[in-house]
Amino acid sequence: MRVLDAAELLSLWERGTPRHALDRAALLAAAARPDWPADAIADLPLGAIGASLLRLRAANFGPHIDAHADCRHCGQRLAFALDVAELLRDAPPEEADGRPMPVAEAAGLRIRAPSLRDLAAVAGLAPADAADALLARCTLAGQPDAIDAAAHAQVDEALEALDPQADLAFALTCVGCGLQDMAQLDTAALLWDEISTRAGALLQEVHRLASSYGWSEEQILALPATRRAHYLALVEGES
Repeated sequence: MRVLDAAELLSLWERGTPRHALDRAALLAAAARPDWPADAIADLPLGAIGASLLRLRAANFGPHIDAHADCRHCGQRLAFALDVAELLRDAPPEEADGRPMPVAEAAGLRIRAPSLRDLAAVAGLAPADAADALLARCTLAGQPDAIDAAAHAQVDEALEALDPQADLAFALTCVGCGLQDMAQLDTAALLWDEISTRAGALLQEVHRLASSYGWSEEQILALPATRRAHYLALVEGES
């Protein structure tokens, strides 16, 4: 997986900032996998997108993730640690990402795994309506509007088996009230938060070095990280 240099990271942050979260996920996936056709990314399985983002995250920010979730009952903020290698344990090899959309049969339906394009199409709907619309989009054969709760459960199980990386969820117990709940990992949001934080730090470095030496942003970002840090230390020592 590629490591983004300072200029690439800032450019990615600039292009992604005004975008919807789903469009941003596609942009990040394109940065992670430049070998993928850009116009095909929105139609790939969600698990392939998520795996590419986790690998990009590990290459640029390290393999360990410090995350948090808020208890839905008492609001207590819960911290937990994750390891990218463990998250990718059941993922296909990197070279297999971008494979054709997997298909399964369940409850009399022939279904495929959802994609970013599918999520975008139902994003403005209420949760129950979005779930029905998503199933309709992913049904290749059968009548998705004629199944009961038990059949829905079968479909959910089949979709989980089709694309297990699509929904990374973890059991958590609140240290405040004892509630046992599930927390979901949004890989695109996680990666974007770290890119935004790093972009802000880079802009601060550019500002300080440009103010001290009169260098352009391009010249500053072209410096290796170690040399840039040394110049920043010199500036700090003079202030």
